[in-house]
Amino acid sequence: MVTPALLGPPAEPVPDVERIAVLRANALGDFLFVLPALDALRSAYPEAEIVLLGAPWHAKLWRDRPGPVDRVLVVPPAPGIRDPEPGEPASGLDDFLAAARKERFDLALQVHGGGANSNPLVSQLGARVTAGLRTEGAAPLDRWIRYVYYQHEVIRYLEVAALVGAPATTIVPTLAVTDADRAEAAEVLGPPARPRVALHPGATDTRRRWPAERFAEVARELVGDGYEVLVTGTAAEQDVVDRVVAAAGVPLRPQVGTLSLGGLAGCYAGCELVVSNDTGPVHLAAAVGTATVGIFWVGNLINVANPLRGRHRPISSWTVHCPVCGVDCTPGIYPHRPGDGECPHRDSFVTDVPTVEVLEAARELLRPEPGAP
Repeated sequence: MVTPALLGPPAEPVPDVERIAVLRANALGDFLFVLPALDALRSAYPEAEIVLLGAPWHAKLWRDRPGPVDRVLVVPPAPGIRDPEPGEPASGLDDFLAAARKERFDLALQVHGGGANSNPLVSQLGARVTAGLRTEGAAPLDRWIRYVYYQHEVIRYLEVAALVGAPATTIVPTLAVTDADRAEAAEVLGPPARPRVALHPGATDTRRRWPAERFAEVARELVGDGYEVLVTGTAAEQDVVDRVVAAAGVPLRPQVGTLSLGGLAGCYAGCELVVSNDTGPVHLAAAVGTATVGIFWVGNLINVANPLRGRHRPISSWTVHCPVCGVDCTPGIYPHRPGDGECPHRDSFVTDVPTVEVLEAARELLRPEPGAP
């Protein structure tokens, strides 16, 4: 157990709590970072029902999965809350809030961002006590902590949990892999002929993408080392997966749209290593216990990279100026410093990471020296 003093003294637990709402309705990596806070709530309120206010994919992921979430209540798409999923029918926020108030939540936590859009929603749930994050200009909750951009996401949400008397029990996100996950992965992939490694060369934000040709170099070397190499991606990442496979010049196994999210968890759990950009799959791999090499922009290294080094190697790019126009892209966070802060370009900020660093980290994790984890 993490010593409560590590994050400061928590508040006293709220008495007579039967039901807790937690708003976190965004992407995969974002959700995984909140798991330690959910674990803290489960430990502090073992008899309470924890209801995640999330997206349809959260409901699918948590169906019959052990963990700190008892139930998912799907929040309708709304500005600053979440975008609609493909084919999702429209539903109104007013109807959702009316149904949510009937749940009679005792606690409602906002761990969804700075609160400009999310704090008003949480305030309308009718909970006895609300708590969460607050950026300047956002509406206050009953208990709140300032949203400061540069802070590790896991610690950020643990501080929110501490506001309602739930001290940290872990700082490591952990996701249970079910028999169904493993069975799906086995059905799609078949038995491994050699130890498996997975590469994930995509990322929604193209500034986080390491060049496909360098992933291909890594793949070629690892196949030469005797590994079966999978290349995973979403449907939107088909092109970059195809580029990696074509450039590698050795047999690879692309996996685009072949696995559900649970199946991907089962797939990664069966791999020796996952090499990935900073995107949901690298955090999923770590959460299911697989070693990772991640390529990170320095700002994201601060906020989301796995803090452990026994089995994880986040490799940082130190680029802060746009590679196209040269604008310093940090002053938006630090407005008193010179520079424009933002530009319209979305070229990669991580091309300064050399292939040799990724390969060295991968091989160190795949072939640890005696005494290493």
